[in-house]
Amino acid sequence: MARRPRKKFGATQNDRIFLALLPDAEAAARISARAEELKAAHVLGGTLTRPEHLHITLFHLGDWISLPEEIVRIASAAAAKVRAAPFEVRVDRAASFGNSTGIYPFVLLSESAGLFDFHAKLGAALTQEGLGGATKGEFKPHITLLRDETRAKAAKVAPIVWTARDFVLVHSLLGKTTHVHLGCWPLAAAS
Repeated sequence: MARRPRKKFGATQNDRIFLALLPDAEAAARISARAEELKAAHVLGGTLTRPEHLHITLFHLGDWISLPEEIVRIASAAAAKVRAAPFEVRVDRAASFGNSTGIYPFVLLSESAGLFDFHAKLGAALTQEGLGGATKGEFKPHITLLRDETRAKAAKVAPIVWTARDFVLVHSLLGKTTHVHLGCWPLAAAS
């Protein structure tokens, strides 16, 4: 059966907005090194994600024809309300996600309890601000390493751990490999 080509972003999808956790510089370097090792081990040919673009998407807020200032304002207001202490993030499994495009994201997965707790708090704040639609769907915390036509089986990997100390609102210019951080909120224990 012939594979379907990956969808290209059309004229109506230029700007993606999402809330994310970024690994610190040391963790990003370790993740990038691990990605190179895993790419070779699984004989994958996709282009590796740039270290500065490695992230865990917390909430995808849509793809837009142009930057949606109202969504940015509402998401920023919700983010500013969240009170949470820094927490540990651990990625320790690699796998390819299935989809219908024939180009599979190869990812590192996390099951960190603190990550799920934080996701729930941020989701509640988004819902209070009127962006509850963005909170629907299953949360599968992951870092995309590359995309490839070959699917790799899930496997345990040596863990990479870092402490999440903030989260960001990202504007991704689709097809341009550009991420612009529109806001950054520190994590701190409630006083």
